[in-house]
Amino acid sequence: MSDFRGKVAVVTGGASGVGRALGARFAREGMRVLLADVEKAALDATVAELRGQGGDVSGFVTDVSDFASVSALARHSFETHGAVHLLCNNAGIGTDESRTMLWDSTENDWKWAFAVNVWGVLNGIRAFVPEMLKRGEPGRVVNTSSGNGGLVLIPTTPIYATTKSAVSTLTEALHLQFKLVRAKLEASVLYPGPHVVATNIFTAARNRPADLPPERPLGKPPTLDDLRGWAEKSGREFKVTTPEEVADYAFDGIRSGRFFLLPESVDMDQRIRARVEGVLARRDPELQLG
Repeated sequence: MSDFRGKVAVVTGGASGVGRALGARFAREGMRVLLADVEKAALDATVAELRGQGGDVSGFVTDVSDFASVSALARHSFETHGAVHLLCNNAGIGTDESRTMLWDSTENDWKWAFAVNVWGVLNGIRAFVPEMLKRGEPGRVVNTSSGNGGLVLIPTTPIYATTKSAVSTLTEALHLQFKLVRAKLEASVLYPGPHVVATNIFTAARNRPADLPPERPLGKPPTLDDLRGWAEKSGREFKVTTPEEVADYAFDGIRSGRFFLLPESVDMDQRIRARVEGVLARRDPELQLG
């Protein structure tokens, strides 16, 4: 995509964080933006704010873990705007993994994380792509993964990392299947970073569904100050990436037609290279905690 003015973008998880920043950037480029989020109050506030800045922005309450809800979003999108040119399956959550190992992690944590982070992306693809293909217009599907799991691994967050690994895999499959059917659609996978992104994902438990209650008392989610303190104690420098920085390089990549929406980072490049070289050399994985 190179001409964005007047085109339609749909962004899930759009009330805050990376989703909000993406919506704001698309609106500044002259796109008609539909933000979807499970939190109505936050969504309404974000839509009002972006409209106040001159954006053509609307909202639609959506639970991405529920296919019927995402299908309703898709119907509303096409009925209201007549097309969808850019779909960002961005909504995601993190669970409290700070006190668990794989062998004692709880079933409901896995179910909740997969319902939002994996099924949320797949539901977006299933609800939107058939109609996007039918209409035959050029477009792009952007799925938000993470460097943690999608590229390398932080072993203390296996639930989150596993879901994001799945997002990377299904997005690559989508990219190649679009080529198989010679579609006018393309796919991209977004890796927010290169540092910890300042979003509300640390407090994701506020939206945890009642039918998947935590099976042990929830710990207090870490703040950015907590993470900074831990990094400094271990002698590592702590840096933060803003959602707006993510939106900027994501948009540049979308405009350039890239599959990997990945920030410039010497540290990340080194870790990816070490991982690939380790696979080719058949070496055991090495323990890296940050």
